[in-house]
Amino acid sequence: MKKATVRRTMPAGVAKVLKRLHYPLDMILLCVRWYGAYPPSLRQLEEMMAERGLEVDHSSVHRWVIKLVPVFEKAFRRHKRPVGKSWRMDETYVKVRGQWKYLYRAVDKADHTVDFLLRGHRDQAAARRYFEKAIDRNGASETVTMDKSGANLAALQAINAERETPIKVRQVKYLNNIVEQDHRAIKRRIRSMMGFKDFRCARIILSGIETMHMIKKGQMMDSGVTRTVAAQFYSLVV
Repeated sequence: MKKATVRRTMPAGVAKVLKRLHYPLDMILLCVRWYGAYPPSLRQLEEMMAERGLEVDHSSVHRWVIKLVPVFEKAFRRHKRPVGKSWRMDETYVKVRGQWKYLYRAVDKADHTVDFLLRGHRDQAAARRYFEKAIDRNGASETVTMDKSGANLAALQAINAERETPIKVRQVKYLNNIVEQDHRAIKRRIRSMMGFKDFRCARIILSGIETMHMIKKGQMMDSGVTRTVAAQFYSLVV
């Protein structure tokens, strides 16, 4: 199928983003997928494309990621499987411009990612914003398991004060091992980046990594058709 024909079959938002990107479509999508799913750095992706006879600067790959990841994440949200009602919530550290920031995350008891949120501070306000986002997108959980963080507990108690049916809170550290183990998949991917230079870019790139991680974990509805992880990713836009 010709590139122009492919682009006409895309959602309007995707086609608009790709309109000014004058490179082969399959090359753009491959770079964005690899950057979200695997450890190569931008410069390594540049070298890998060169080995395939395709000349692209690493800065172009970065630009594609920043432009396309929000589109992919939005499309994935429409196909994301519902998560369970028992959540394990925790936050992990991410370095942005030499300073530690905080990635709030939760998984259900089946290890399916509930949601994620990058914040500049680790406090009650940040934790509450995370819970509000997760509940808005996934519905309220019945139980949230967390560590002994006072800020996370206070945030959920504040939300419970406004709810007719409160969410049960369990502060049992060993029960949170499942989310702490899941952090490792995200940390492995960002280790090669040696920190982020900009908060906005960090937020977008992390959402791409999280989206690919959820697809790998089988969290995308398949309509009864078995597809590879790569095919599921491409189906979001083509």
